[in-house]
Amino acid sequence: MCSFLVDKIICIKANSRCIFWQCVCVCMSPLATKFLSPQVFSLIFLLLSDKQNGTGVVSQHSECHAKGGGISSYAGNKGGAASSLEECMEKATQEIPKSRHKLTPVYLGATAGMRLLNISKPKESDAVLKEVADKLKTYPFSFKGATILSGQEEGAYGWVTVNYLLENYIKYGFVGQWLSPGRDTVGALDFGGASTQITFETKQTVENEDNLMKLRLYGRDYQIYTQSFLCYGRDQVLLRLLALLIKTQGSDHSIVHPCYPAGYSDSVKLSSVFDTPCNKRQTPYKPDDVLQIKGTGNYNQCLGNVSRLFSLNNCSYSRCSFDGVFQPNITGNFMAFSAFFYTHSFLQEATGISITSPEYLEEATHVVCNMSFEKMRNQFQGHESHLKDYCTVSAFVQVLLVNGYGFDFRSFPHISFQKKAGGTSVGWSLGYMLSLSNLLPAEDVLLRKSLRSGAWSALIVLFCFLLIVALYFLLRAIRKKDTGNVI
Repeated sequence: MCSFLVDKIICIKANSRCIFWQCVCVCMSPLATKFLSPQVFSLIFLLLSDKQNGTGVVSQHSECHAKGGGISSYAGNKGGAASSLEECMEKATQEIPKSRHKLTPVYLGATAGMRLLNISKPKESDAVLKEVADKLKTYPFSFKGATILSGQEEGAYGWVTVNYLLENYIKYGFVGQWLSPGRDTVGALDFGGASTQITFETKQTVENEDNLMKLRLYGRDYQIYTQSFLCYGRDQVLLRLLALLIKTQGSDHSIVHPCYPAGYSDSVKLSSVFDTPCNKRQTPYKPDDVLQIKGTGNYNQCLGNVSRLFSLNNCSYSRCSFDGVFQPNITGNFMAFSAFFYTHSFLQEATGISITSPEYLEEATHVVCNMSFEKMRNQFQGHESHLKDYCTVSAFVQVLLVNGYGFDFRSFPHISFQKKAGGTSVGWSLGYMLSLSNLLPAEDVLLRKSLRSGAWSALIVLFCFLLIVALYFLLRAIRKKDTGNVI
């Protein structure tokens, strides 16, 4: 049970407790730099031969860094999406033993990029899915189909991944048995290119059933709140802000951008701004016209414009986050990953401020937004093409977490900004795979070990050595006692 992670993030690190080769996964996401999410990966997951209370136990064997963007970026480019999979699929074919090829199922799940394409150009979306499906059928694996996941599913699977990697469901005991640690689960905050998700376990009444998901994992039932905000991903936020500035300044030819650093200028075609369902242009425009943009680097003006991307006042429920969406009170610990982690990492390195509260987040964002482009470029050489966006994204994260989700001075310190969980990178595909594992029968159990055979041998040798030492000192003590009695 494997997912193909498309137009999203991330990879799962190898784990040594695997017995059988089970499935192949691919994931795609934005361009990788020090402060941006990884580009394209092919994941080869392994499934342990047995299940625990009906759910598979999984880990990853290897990863492959492929070239290009997510499959939605190949809309209208016939053959492009299929070709982008070739390098990593060939690697998967070589690494998985031939005897396991036909027994290795492959699932393809697409996320926000394809959701947007399906809204704006459904025929092109169908064509891309068919193209990659036809391509995957040419490999010697058991292809099980392709689907576009809903935003709620994407959020829920990210939550499953985080808590699985933190061993909040089950943990392998030293004695060679899977145990339930009885820990509280951790909420998940995901920030991708086209959408952002918040998911956490709650005992409160979920007033909108669309936000409620019930999952059964490892013999236990979980009730979680999950919400995905389409068009609130990093890439779409940048475009939405440009469209807002064009509208408020009343010009299709030149604008000033308060979130771009002072000393930076750029030019883009209007088609690149409005060719997305997230920006609905009400008046006619010429797609090939060029827009000139000049950065001014003004934190207060930037924050004010970014805040206008949210609707924070309208709510028909007892409590809302933003845009009229119900959200219960946040409780417990959270892990923020994907672009949350990279933005947080950049802010801390750029400013030297440890961001542990809303006040420190505001202070760090203020410093970055008031930096000149020259200062940014000198401090972060090699990342020039992305530096212009960090003020916008930082201000967005500030508004989203504090004004949107409602993290305050009490709850904010409970957010852990992480690239990895339990030493493994985080994404939704592992959670997707775990959920699919409920549908597949377990294989016969051939072996159960909490440690490798070499480790067990070392432990046995160490035990024998300690036993001999203990016996030596015991006999020595007995002889000494006997000698004393004789005297």
